[in-house]
Amino acid sequence: MADVDLAIIGSGSGNSLITPDLDDQQIAVIDHGIFGGTCLNVGCIPTKMFVYAAEVANTIRDSARFGIDASLDGVRWSDIRDRIFNRIDPISQAGLEYRKTGEANTQAFVGTAAFTGPNELHITGEDGPATVRARQIVIAAGSRPDIPQPVVESGVDYHTSATIMRISELPRSLIILGGGYIGAEFAHVFSAFGVEVTLVTRGDGLLRDEDHEISRAFTTQATQQWNVELNATVTAAEQTPSQGITLTTADGREINGDMLLIATGRIPNGDLLNLDAAGIKHENHRVLTDEFGRTNVEGVWALGDAANTYQLKHVANHEARVIAHNLAETFNAGQNLRQFDHRYVPSAVFTHPQIASVGLTETQARQAGHDVVVHTQRYGDVAYGWAMEEQTGIVKVVGDKTTGRLLGAHFMGPDSSSLIQPAIQALSFDLPVTDMTRGQYWIHPALAEVLENALLGLGLNED
Repeated sequence: MADVDLAIIGSGSGNSLITPDLDDQQIAVIDHGIFGGTCLNVGCIPTKMFVYAAEVANTIRDSARFGIDASLDGVRWSDIRDRIFNRIDPISQAGLEYRKTGEANTQAFVGTAAFTGPNELHITGEDGPATVRARQIVIAAGSRPDIPQPVVESGVDYHTSATIMRISELPRSLIILGGGYIGAEFAHVFSAFGVEVTLVTRGDGLLRDEDHEISRAFTTQATQQWNVELNATVTAAEQTPSQGITLTTADGREINGDMLLIATGRIPNGDLLNLDAAGIKHENHRVLTDEFGRTNVEGVWALGDAANTYQLKHVANHEARVIAHNLAETFNAGQNLRQFDHRYVPSAVFTHPQIASVGLTETQARQAGHDVVVHTQRYGDVAYGWAMEEQTGIVKVVGDKTTGRLLGAHFMGPDSSSLIQPAIQALSFDLPVTDMTRGQYWIHPALAEVLENALLGLGLNED
């Protein structure tokens, strides 16, 4: 039996809860997988390192448009893969060793945690069986890939985002099942490396959570880069030595490829923790919390993919900062608890072209009753867009004519994830569109002028 002040289930954003404010508390960190969580090991960081290599490959292929003759002689998959994981794996291992030996007040358990009561966990695995009893417990257990039942029942070989990046060699062809951000990013990566990609989705478009104009424009671009099968509900999967993987759809289509990647979403890991033994409320695998990160059981908190609907690292990090403060307050009998701020959560999809969004879509704004005005600005209509020969990039902004405020911004094009930041700032600090466009300089001829011109196009300026 280990008695501690704080037990943290999960070593991703949960690991950052251990701040100097808790130096006088005994803390246990429990994780059944690779230390450091999804983002470091199988998510944001390695995927974006692959994405950058893919961008380099595409730049070489596209150079002739700019009068530069270049050719892509080959892609050394093993070198790309090893450059990434030879950097990431030591960080993960060092993080585990540090929690085990680096601080007197922390200990790490490698194993699976399950509640046996409101303040007690049973651990099985490498460092189990063991029992940990804690005054406070934080659930930061993340999420896992959701595998469609026809694929499970078929017994075919498949990869998820957790395994596809470590394959030994590139396949000739790859089927990606799923039309969301995971599928779109890996389609970009593998097609840039010369793999024939077929993207399969049951919907009538890709990235359907985006604004309808962005989703429609991206779907058009995707069909020009990859084989895209829309309205394709998979009912069966088969694997043969001669044909590889064959997916069959409800309308009788057969889709073939050498390798299969499942990218149909992720499931919160709350259902793996025996929450009912502690009386913790949950819904659809997700731990339920209030605005302070507290569950319904005193002394139990939750954050990140296991508890929220965003499944974004920057949201988990924000929630970890809030709960770290609230834990310190709780241990010191303080009352100054902070709340989560989920008002303006941005997101980005590092595909080709890149996507980014924040705030309301046009449809959401109209449904909410705003006096809606929208404007779409082409990258190619600003000077740096000319320099880039950019022909498909767009910025769509949504505003309110009555208040003069921005409601949402939606980008498709190069550097979207960076260009959107001023819009995030405007929403977060309630900056009027007039102040945003005319209250500051916009560097000419920088690409950020595409956002400036989009905002001016709303017609909300007073001058």
